[in-house]
Amino acid sequence: MFMNQKLVLIGGGHSHAIALRQWGLNPLPDVDLTLISDVQQTPYSGMLPGHVAGFYSYDETHIDLRSLAKFAGAEFVGDRAIGIDLESNQVICASGQLKFDYLSLDIGSIPQTLTVPGAKEYVVPAKPVPAFLEAWYKLKQSAAAHPEQPLSIAIVGGGAGGVELALNMQSCLKEIFKDKHILEIHLIHRGKQLLSGHNDWVSKKLTKIIQQRGIKLHLQQDVTKVLADRVICQSGLEIESNHIFWVTQAAAPSWINESQLKTDNQGFILVSDTLQSISHPHIFAAGDIATMVNHQRPKAGVFAVRQGQPLFNNWQNILTQQPPQSYIPQDKYLALIGTGDHKAIASWDFLGWRSALFWWLKDYIDRKFMNQFINL
Repeated sequence: MFMNQKLVLIGGGHSHAIALRQWGLNPLPDVDLTLISDVQQTPYSGMLPGHVAGFYSYDETHIDLRSLAKFAGAEFVGDRAIGIDLESNQVICASGQLKFDYLSLDIGSIPQTLTVPGAKEYVVPAKPVPAFLEAWYKLKQSAAAHPEQPLSIAIVGGGAGGVELALNMQSCLKEIFKDKHILEIHLIHRGKQLLSGHNDWVSKKLTKIIQQRGIKLHLQQDVTKVLADRVICQSGLEIESNHIFWVTQAAAPSWINESQLKTDNQGFILVSDTLQSISHPHIFAAGDIATMVNHQRPKAGVFAVRQGQPLFNNWQNILTQQPPQSYIPQDKYLALIGTGDHKAIASWDFLGWRSALFWWLKDYIDRKFMNQFINL
């Protein structure tokens, strides 16, 4: 008896969201498609800082994975993947196992926190996003209930994520705290300058904006210990804080490294130009969890979005015994960094500029992306 081929997806990241939508528009017969995710609502990273600032609602910034799976004709399994058994081709979930013929992973990344004493107990990582948003909502609620009480927030990490978080948190909270001296935000970064992956103009401009807004910037500070009420740096600097957020370099969940898939030094799955694992070609990976061996790029949402279509194409190619096609990501990319005031900085190669026009462009691009998943 002929058995349908089983394609199982783990995670609802940007690449999978686009590929699932394409599958719904161009389905293949005789394929059992399954999506495993421990969340039903998956966030779109491009709009999260704007959501923190209060510019966008929760619904405007999240994709309903159950509805998307239904549109694609896929079974939605609300569970947490905790491992892969490559000998029996099974995904190990918190509440059971799932057999697959082909597997695709798009589960994003997590900040590196576990090596710093106290971080696991006292910090709120920026990822996973649902836990971060829950902590942020509680912070806002508490601040609104006691606007007379001083509040100190420490954000560790001076990349684009940490900078955007600092500016957008301040944008939201300054509406609650009429006395600007009640709110204190600290941005702590181990490097000599902010946004080391961008050009000097962008780094200097954002440093100036951070300082003009009254956000306390601490450069060349390596956090070595976290307590319930403070961050301790190697230099001896201690920063008192009611809430500590962690937006540092990305890392992969430990179970990926334990799965015997070939990974890079950070634990991300090494994939070829076809987005297939270099050690297990029946397994695909895209988004932050994947590192393309021939084209290493920053862990940025723009690359995850661009991988969606070639990922879908190669699912269909491998399922129909066609040769998979190579995908080569762009060398340079436009980054639009919101500054929490309905303006944005455009960063491209060695160029940079700040304008309300770039916020309009960012808003247009982000809404256009999200509109694909409305009323499927």
